[in-house]
Amino acid sequence: MAKILIVDDREDNLMSISSLLEPSGYKLVKANSGREALKILLSEYDFALILMDVQMPNLSGFETASLIYEREKLRHIPIIFITAHSQDEENTFIGYKTGAVDYIYKPINPELLRAKVSVFVELYSKTHQLIAQEQKLIAINKNLENEVKERKLSEEKVKLLNLQLLQNIDKLEAANKDLDRFAFMASHDLQEPLRKINVFSERLDSEYGNLLDTEGKRYINRIQNATSRLQALIKDILTFSKISTDKKDFVKSDLSQLMKEVVSEMESEIQEKNAQIIIEELPSLAINPNLMRPLFFNLLSNSLKYSKKDVPPVVRIYSEPEMISEKLNGVESKRKYCRIFVSDNGIGFEQVFSEQIFDMFKRLHNHTEYEGTGIGLALCKKIVEVHNGYISAKSSLGEGATFIVSLPMIEQGEPSEPVRA
Repeated sequence: MAKILIVDDREDNLMSISSLLEPSGYKLVKANSGREALKILLSEYDFALILMDVQMPNLSGFETASLIYEREKLRHIPIIFITAHSQDEENTFIGYKTGAVDYIYKPINPELLRAKVSVFVELYSKTHQLIAQEQKLIAINKNLENEVKERKLSEEKVKLLNLQLLQNIDKLEAANKDLDRFAFMASHDLQEPLRKINVFSERLDSEYGNLLDTEGKRYINRIQNATSRLQALIKDILTFSKISTDKKDFVKSDLSQLMKEVVSEMESEIQEKNAQIIIEELPSLAINPNLMRPLFFNLLSNSLKYSKKDVPPVVRIYSEPEMISEKLNGVESKRKYCRIFVSDNGIGFEQVFSEQIFDMFKRLHNHTEYEGTGIGLALCKKIVEVHNGYISAKSSLGEGATFIVSLPMIEQGEPSEPVRA
């Protein structure tokens, strides 16, 4: 049963909203002030939604929302403000700035209230179902792995467990796809309030900028910079969630030509950095070109971004073949890979971070030093994995970095599975 917190200083409003929502079966918790709402939220975190009046004595709805979102455990709870200031742009701006996801204007339209509440409750329910399903599947996989390690099973038992494991992997992949779809939908829905923040900050700057002192202009600039970073983050999340694993999109492509096209698109950035890009001959492989372009783009951008001050970047791209030993159903096998190197003379990093840098949102530097969302290298890793390949990095502080992309080489007429040694 979804829990909803209703905050209003007037008892008649609390009763009115409760009477509209009770037939839907929600568990309703009422607070007659912002302070009482904060007291309730000290011990309860599992609210699907907060409906809060804007005009309240002592603590207004905006002030209460700001205090709520100061706590990490409460930031996931969406807040809908209830206000009598219909379409008041100034109040709307303040509300979205404090974290509101939507507004309901008085007099309340019962159908609109029920519809909006239903959307957020359903989103809350689906999110928790997906998390629970993923945790359950992870627990099942862990139990299966432990069972395989602890007991010596017969051949039939091993086959049965392998089949169950494959079935669970399919379910886990399905859950991951659902999570990807959810990330896409959530990121898409985030863009609307973000656009409003951007519009209002630009309007504030253009219409009232000359009335503000240096500190006020600095605040507007910080809002606009934060909006730009969030737009970049949403764009990267959308790109990450839309990566396809459909092998029918794979065609034999000239990697040298693809790399040259990416370099051409980055010409202004390369010229600004006075960078030298050296592209040696790369092979033609069966790949998804639409995925390989952002892979090359992110790796080149990374080399340019983390270049040394007052030292023109030099980026060398080259490849070499390699045979990698693999195990398939317990049988040792070898497979031919193409290793693509993207090597630079930048600031580098400590080798201890060589695996962590491919994690989502992992950054080794503050965004004020180097711009970025922390998704670029995670995106590269996912693209390479879609191609059944590997990605790694070698570096040391002050000595540049080399990123290595290993992609399987399948010649015409060769089997798609590894060849036994």
